[in-house]
Amino acid sequence: MDDLKNIIAGTCLLVNKPLEWTSFDVVNKVRHTIRSSYDLKKIKVGHAGTLDPLATGLLILCTGKMTKQIDSYQGQDKIYMGEMHLGATTPSYDRELDVDNTYPIDHISELDIYQTATCFVGEIEQIPPAFSAIKKDGIPLYKLARAGKKVRPQPRKVQVHQLDITKIELPIVSFTVRCSKGTYIRSLAHDFGKRLGSGAYLSKLCRTAIGSHVLEDAWNLDELIDAIKNSAHEYSSQ
Repeated sequence: MDDLKNIIAGTCLLVNKPLEWTSFDVVNKVRHTIRSSYDLKKIKVGHAGTLDPLATGLLILCTGKMTKQIDSYQGQDKIYMGEMHLGATTPSYDRELDVDNTYPIDHISELDIYQTATCFVGEIEQIPPAFSAIKKDGIPLYKLARAGKKVRPQPRKVQVHQLDITKIELPIVSFTVRCSKGTYIRSLAHDFGKRLGSGAYLSKLCRTAIGSHVLEDAWNLDELIDAIKNSAHEYSSQ
């Protein structure tokens, strides 16, 4: 991992995705930097698992021949740290869109929250958010939803291996979750609120691990861009 000497032939890079960047934004930035720094017409660069714009954390990028390994990284379990805001919902299930409904939370105790968390461990069925990158007839659902078209994603079964409540300061509930490929943490927060007889949306999310790869080993994006440029300079000087 992170072998910049092999960046053209193929390597994998761990990146801490910045807030409000799409995963594709990061791919484009890195691809453009490699092409311009090494004076290449093209270079394959892809990511192994989308993070929403309002999420931060670990993103695995693959270059060159290592793009063939993307599926193997995507299939690995993920770990997230997040916060959900109880008592309200949004159409996107996160902070991207404004609150559309509010609900009382006076009836919710800390015990209720801990007990509810146990209901989401194991194989569960969830409906992805309408504002998601899942495609219908080749078109991402979020584009259809933003165009005002009614979208009803198909339910899917996912595996939640562990869900721990780490802090409760209502209306905010902090948690960590380890889950399988395809799990939507936004949907998990939305369903959590419903099960409490209230509502909830995801207010913060950071991916901290993909398989054995951890956020602590990831590049800051600006530092990675500088490192690629420096590596290219050394390469051209040889």
